[in-house]
Amino acid sequence: MTKREVIGRYKGSAMGLAWSFLNPLLMLIVYTFVFSVVFKARWSVGGDESRTQFAVILFVGMIIHGFFAEIVNRAPQIILGNTNYVKKVVFPLEILPVVNLCAALFHSLISLLVLVVAFVIFNGYIHWTLIFLPLVFLPLVIFCLGLGWVFSSLGVFIRDVGQTTMIITTIMMFLSPVFFPVTALPEKFQVWIMLNPLTFIIEQARDILIWGHLPDWKGLLIYTLSAILITWVSYVFFQKTRKGFADVL
Repeated sequence: MTKREVIGRYKGSAMGLAWSFLNPLLMLIVYTFVFSVVFKARWSVGGDESRTQFAVILFVGMIIHGFFAEIVNRAPQIILGNTNYVKKVVFPLEILPVVNLCAALFHSLISLLVLVVAFVIFNGYIHWTLIFLPLVFLPLVIFCLGLGWVFSSLGVFIRDVGQTTMIITTIMMFLSPVFFPVTALPEKFQVWIMLNPLTFIIEQARDILIWGHLPDWKGLLIYTLSAILITWVSYVFFQKTRKGFADVL
């Protein structure tokens, strides 16, 4: 089902799955031009990063936010778009958000591949700490699975959820350290932005990919345990509410 979801997104297009590679590549080229040539941006004042480094740093945040946004924005339509599974057959509906998550994960992995290749081209090396990326990404995957179950269920009963999630994900993009480092904020605001579930993952991903630092193991453990708890509650919520899907649809 994940394969069908991924291929179906590009069905009818001449280039097909090649778009999943070209989209992040084109975005990285645009980011590199705009921030290194037009704005001549630097991640930190007096920073010694290369002219293209800002674009790579920015791209890390965009990939993680894009993964989160794709799952949350598509979740409210998952059950609504598969009413035949609800009405006509006995089907484990909880699989549908998992399919959505796996498809989003596939596109994120393609984007990460583009990022790693670009980093090597720009810098001539890659940090060995890259091997810890799956461990950094895992807590977010677990957390997003829980959100997928919640919003896919709510989308059946409250049709406005789909519009709301788009607003939420846009707000979270600007309240996450996608375009700026956390240290650029006054200390009194840093505490609040750290409450954003994307902040910690974005910072950790940059640490291992860009700066070559080891992950914050304690922070990852706390995040993972919290994500498991939230996802378990979300799963229970989905199973309780699914009994009313057929009546509403």
